[in-house]
Amino acid sequence: MVAGSKIKSRVPLFDGMNRIPGGIMLIPLILGSIVGTFAPEFLEMGNFTTALFKNSALPLIGVLIFATGMQITLKTSGPVLATTGTILLTKSLIPAGLVVLLGTFTGLDGILGVSILALIVTMDNSNGGLWLAFTGRYGNATDRGAYMASAINDGPFFSMLFLGAAGLADIPFTLLLAAVIPLLAGIVVGNLDARWTEIMRPVPNIVIPFFAFALGTGINLGNVVSGGLSGIVVGAIGVLITGTLAYFGYRWILRRGNQSGIGIASATTAGNAIATPAIIAAADPAFAPYMEVATAQVASAVLVSAVLAPLLAAWVLKRQGGIVENPDAPDADTELAESKTV
Repeated sequence: MVAGSKIKSRVPLFDGMNRIPGGIMLIPLILGSIVGTFAPEFLEMGNFTTALFKNSALPLIGVLIFATGMQITLKTSGPVLATTGTILLTKSLIPAGLVVLLGTFTGLDGILGVSILALIVTMDNSNGGLWLAFTGRYGNATDRGAYMASAINDGPFFSMLFLGAAGLADIPFTLLLAAVIPLLAGIVVGNLDARWTEIMRPVPNIVIPFFAFALGTGINLGNVVSGGLSGIVVGAIGVLITGTLAYFGYRWILRRGNQSGIGIASATTAGNAIATPAIIAAADPAFAPYMEVATAQVASAVLVSAVLAPLLAAWVLKRQGGIVENPDAPDADTELAESKTV
């Protein structure tokens, strides 16, 4: 029995969060958005308070990505690339193509008050932090390694590319490289020293609540409310369409069987997508009239997808019998034993 399992909590905060799919990230994210909306002065106190609760997201996500890379061995690198490609295809390329196809019939106005700008920004990227949190509980090292898909589809790249803003999709290669270097460094260290791999295994439970809170401080609930019903609809449509595509990608391409529901967890919208409508409008004035409403709708979609995608993914996994406890434990123990015999 693990020593930690004997500890009884007066208030089971951690276990309570874990009862909610993606809760270890979702709950701090919501708390952060509440603080950022109603008590932003708290986040500006300076020193360690500001550093931890407002500015910690990127460095902590970097640590998590490094730790994730350490779980990827040479024998799993092929499946990781296959999973990454499948997620990019089903979560970014196909959805963006469908939105652009819709735009050829409706124009930039879109449908039912939801512009093409809002639709494409919501659907062609994903929340890498939530993906890591969800796959850390329900997936395996291959799933977590597919975080690379989020590193690639993050930001306005795919939106600009598919919207046809001539010459504006030229994102410097160095930015993409910088997003995956921590993962690659972790892969190298993990393959050299299995002991480090074991030491870094608890990192997700340590860092996810903190960077989730910091990310949440950037989501203003006023914008979520102003997005109104249309923003909720955008988020729900994005989850249902991209989640369905990702599910079938896992089932038909990756052949994951009753674990195909894991793919649905990619059907989220990244928090920094809130800034994408303004970036695109600045690059192409044709989108300027849609920017303000699209920003509010995307803000709503970020929160809606962060709640709906992991809940739906966990429901499908449970219904199909695909929930596996500690899926990496046997392999990790085997690899550690093998490393000691070398």
